Amino acid sequence: MAKYDQIADEATITATLKALKENNIEAQVAETLADTKKTVLEIIPAGAEVFTATSVTLQEAGLDEALNNSPFVSVRAKFKSLYGQPDKVVEMRRIGSAADEAVGSVHAVTKDGHLMIASATGSQIPNEVYGANHVIFIVGAQKLVADINDGLERIRQHIVPLEDERAKKVYGVGTSLNKLLIIFRENPGRIQVIIVRQKTGF
Repeated sequence: MAKYDQIADEATITATLKALKENNIEAQVAETLADTKKTVLEIIPAGAEVFTATSVTLQEAGLDEALNNSPFVSVRAKFKSLYGQPDKVVEMRRIGSAADEAVGSVHAVTKDGHLMIASATGSQIPNEVYGANHVIFIVGAQKLVADINDGLERIRQHIVPLEDERAKKVYGVGTSLNKLLIIFRENPGRIQVIIVRQKTGF
């Protein structure tokens, strides 16, 4: 839907940043994806174990590739070494649940500072909701919404159709909205949001 591709105005960005901070979620603005990538790579220390959620935003920023290679320890690389081994499924879940750093995106950020993350499998949620020591969410400014109801509409009417199309191309199978995480507040210092002042991701 076209309305969910519109970059938020400056007043909305400012109000959202303020609300996020009031909810103990660190928040800042980046002008471009290049600026965002530079900031993230400065934040995450070399040698940290990094979990990257499947994210068009991370791919567009070049962070999916950067964070899954040296000087970081890639959780995804650990996954790949266990693929196709049924007896390793539980081990894979454990590996993917408690990284030093988790980096991904969200599907909506409300004006009162709540983060909304939709998922088919929920595989990214353990790190984001609790497991990771530190979480960074990169958010295109088109994802800012009025409230949770508006966020749900964005997810159902905009995100799910686009992700279904992407999944069919990549995996040969469509997707659906099965699980939804809403983060209302967080312990100080654990979650950091970077709002990019441009359209990125869905």
